[in-house]
Amino acid sequence: MIAGIQISPGVYPEVLEGVEMTNDGRDSKIAFGANIMRLKNRSAIVTGAARGIGKAIALLFAREGAKVALVDVEKERLETLEKEIRRGGRQALAVPCDVSKASEVKQMVELTQKSFGRIDILVNNAGIIRRGTIESVTEEDWDRVIAVNLKGPFICSKAVVEIMKAQGYGKIVNVSSIAGKMGDITSAPGYGPSKAGLDALTKTLARQLAPCGIYVNGVAPHAIETEMSAEWPHEKRKAIVEAIPLKRLGKPEDVAEAVLFLASDSAAFITGEIIDVNGGFLMD
Repeated sequence: MIAGIQISPGVYPEVLEGVEMTNDGRDSKIAFGANIMRLKNRSAIVTGAARGIGKAIALLFAREGAKVALVDVEKERLETLEKEIRRGGRQALAVPCDVSKASEVKQMVELTQKSFGRIDILVNNAGIIRRGTIESVTEEDWDRVIAVNLKGPFICSKAVVEIMKAQGYGKIVNVSSIAGKMGDITSAPGYGPSKAGLDALTKTLARQLAPCGIYVNGVAPHAIETEMSAEWPHEKRKAIVEAIPLKRLGKPEDVAEAVLFLASDSAAFITGEIIDVNGGFLMD
């Protein structure tokens, strides 16, 4: 199975170049050199790219042929990722940036366009979370979560829209959360509202920008194996897995594949959609 398509050995050999096949015809590994590239000649910005879901998205995009601007506040991690992608023969650009600051985002977008010549895809993945209750959360915590999780995607989207309009093409994918649909009892009150706002922003921009050839969609993950979930106590992890129909936690790569689909031409008739990536926990 390659990118969800069954291809038998001996069929379309030019497509299979660079792909290691198992005895039953399924791919066991797709290297950077494989010819099946769903984002060939595309340029992308991925925010929150230094770790977790953002890193998985950046690596997958690069594997699929995109030139990727890696955006985060963690400079050293970005530079390490940039080197990893370049070793695979792909183009990457590490751009340290706080997405909640319009001046930094403006510089980041200008540098990306200058380096890559165009901007086809924006993935608004950067996000933060705070723990606590309505009684314990501070106003500063609330403001910071909203600034990164909701204001950040607004600023980044605003910064690329004119470029995408001039191209007559663009894909914006927002990484939301199940907390935006259900609320969240494990985080401070700002997180769920920030993601619910992001879902509304996704649909609003989808309606406004569709006539310009710009698609805006989102994904809503839940229970993904990240550094954050690694801190969960055993009993909490067990309870979460038990509540998921697929009986496992998700991987960053699971989310990355959904984002890739929405960022690719495979989603040519989809806009304003929020795709759940939660193992069946929420089916809406």
